[in-house]
Formats: sequence, C-alpha cells, structure tokens
Amino acid sequence: MSQIGQPATTSAAAQQSAGTTGQSGASYNELDIDDFLKLLISELQNQDPLDPMDNSEMVQQIGQIREIGATDELTKTLSSLSSSQELVTASSLIGKSVEGLAEDSSAVDGIVDRITVETTEENATRTVKVHVGGKTMDIKNIREIQTG
Repeated sequence: MSQIGQPATTSAAAQQSAGTTGQSGASYNELDIDDFLKLLISELQNQDPLDPMDNSEMVQQIGQIREIGATDELTKTLSSLSSSQELVTASSLIGKSVEGLAEDSSAVDGIVDRITVETTEENATRTVKVHVGGKTMDIKNIREIQTG
C-alpha cells in the first residue's frame, strides 16, 4: 500500500496493524479482506496531512478490495463444487471394480463396497475415501475403473 516517497510512518503503521491482527510474519497471500481493510484504514489514519493519498489511488485500492472479495468467493465456490463432484464420482463407483493405491501404499484391486468422507479439523477440507474390501484409498489414487 505504501508508495515510494511517502513517509515511513505509513508503512510502519501498516506493519503494526498487520501485527495486531495476528498476521505478523504471514505472506501477502494469506491476508484476507479484513486484514486488507485494516491496513487501508491504518494507512489513511497515518498519512501525511500535507501530502494525502490521491483520490485515484483510493479508488484503485477500493477496486482491489472488491477484486479480492470476488476472487475469494469464486475460490470457495469452486472448491465446494470440486468436493461435491468427487463425492458424486465416488458414489458412482460403488459395485465397480477398481485398481489403485491404498493409504498404506499397497496395491488395491477389487469391488468398491462403500465410500466415506473425512473432514480435517485444521482447515475443514473434505477428502473422499473409497473402500475396497478391508482397504481404504483416496479417490485420487484410483488408477483404473472397470465396469461389470
């Protein structure tokens, strides 16, 4: 946010604001819309009164905020769609013969008898698992699907 030639207080205030949000040491890719708004507000509060931010810069940054929000929503939607598609694909495998790699890195060859969905607590990601006999494999580890 800080432009070349602006006083150091602007970037220092932005860094301080980022630190207060618990994001100290985080990369820019990990900043969410709330962090971006806090940085923008901090920058506005600490700008040089004799050389304030240009209106075109403000409009550009607001446009970036909207772009970040839209990209974030699109990412969430695509992730949800991908997860749902994996579940539909896995459920269509019940009763079909598959070959692949089990979680214990052994080869699996047999009829799919059930599927399960596991959700991690850290980042709430869903993983679709296919069960063949007593072995379990991630749907992404299936190498071959045979009908009949």
